Amino acid sequence: GVYILIGAGALMMLVGFLGCCGALQESQCMLGLFFVFLFVIFALEIAAAIWGFANKEKVIEELKDFYMETYGKRSQAPARETLKAFQLALDCCGLTGALEQQFMDTCPKKSILESISTVSCPAAIDDVFNSKLNVIGAVGLGIAVIMIFGMIFSMVLCCAIRKNREMV
Repeated sequence: GVYILIGAGALMMLVGFLGCCGALQESQCMLGLFFVFLFVIFALEIAAAIWGFANKEKVIEELKDFYMETYGKRSQAPARETLKAFQLALDCCGLTGALEQQFMDTCPKKSILESISTVSCPAAIDDVFNSKLNVIGAVGLGIAVIMIFGMIFSMVLCCAIRKNREMV
């Protein structure tokens, strides 16, 4: 998981570097590579979206299993930090919800009255994927549109550079 994020971050940095330097140096090669990388990332994003939508139940179960595994290791500091992030983002607490609210230090702090309505994290994971799938899709679509604009502008700039060099 961590290595995938590090790799994705390095790839994003490389793509950004190619785009910026290609535009500043007016390099067709760099702009072409920028376009190719954006296209590959775009294709991977589309493939991941299709796979995720087709296997929604499997994704939900994998996420629940990951939560359960992390919950089982809650005595370890890294797992406790992961639980805090999960529970804060989903506004949930543990496996039972309200019963664990006052006893777990990883749960978001609430008053006793507020903690009665606290849901369990597996239920919150279900809720996020089932009720907010359209929001997740809209965000993905927005990112895809931005990437398409990036590809279009890189090709327009590349063609303008080529035309400018042919005139000289």
